[in-house]
Amino acid sequence: MTSSNHSDIQSSNYPAHVAIIMDGNGRWAQSRGLPRFEGHRRGADAVRRTTKAAAELGIGYLTLFGFSSENWSRPKDEIFELMKLLRYYLRSETAELHKNNIRIKVIGERQAFSPDIVELIENAEKLTKNNSGLTLIVALNYGGRRDILRAAKKICDSGLDLDDEAFELAFEQSLMTKGIPDPDLLIRTSGEQRISNFLLWQCAYTEFYYTDTFWPDFNKDDLLEALESYTKRDRRYGSVTTLKS
Repeated sequence: MTSSNHSDIQSSNYPAHVAIIMDGNGRWAQSRGLPRFEGHRRGADAVRRTTKAAAELGIGYLTLFGFSSENWSRPKDEIFELMKLLRYYLRSETAELHKNNIRIKVIGERQAFSPDIVELIENAEKLTKNNSGLTLIVALNYGGRRDILRAAKKICDSGLDLDDEAFELAFEQSLMTKGIPDPDLLIRTSGEQRISNFLLWQCAYTEFYYTDTFWPDFNKDDLLEALESYTKRDRRYGSVTTLKS
């Protein structure tokens, strides 16, 4: 499938929210005899391409797993290069995203980052907060288990006596994804088939799509293939089935 025939898919059947585990940067670089950082740099290019494609295709929300809470265990020189790349991306892309009516939201525990990165994140969110196009959610220093524990602790600390229904509603409002619909489709690149502590609560009824493509090579055609797969599935929510035409 190519981008030239994406009109074959009914856009009304596209997922409202696509989440992506961007995997394979290191292996992409290794297979070419390049340093791992070059894979991350080319991965940033894929972020740019995919965000543009999602906006053009009318996707409402795109969540990218940029940096997990477990990634801090990587070699110090790789962390240094990743932080440098994050600074560069926030400085160079925020204005363009704003120009294209894209709203930026970052989830994760940002206090672990240096003050200048936190300021760049806050500035990006503030500048784009009123944009009405695609909402780009970037997960930085994010872990699904930590998100769940943090939400549960917040409710317990409040001392509220809630029935099950009210507790679940309060719990969802306490997650880092408050106000964001759950993902309809989760894409993972590089052939790996696991969720890696990403949006554990939110992905309860998410459709999964795996591709062998390494993230630096991911493009609009790859996204369209994932969307085509999604439109052909029968989504089931327990006893309820939503048929795709």
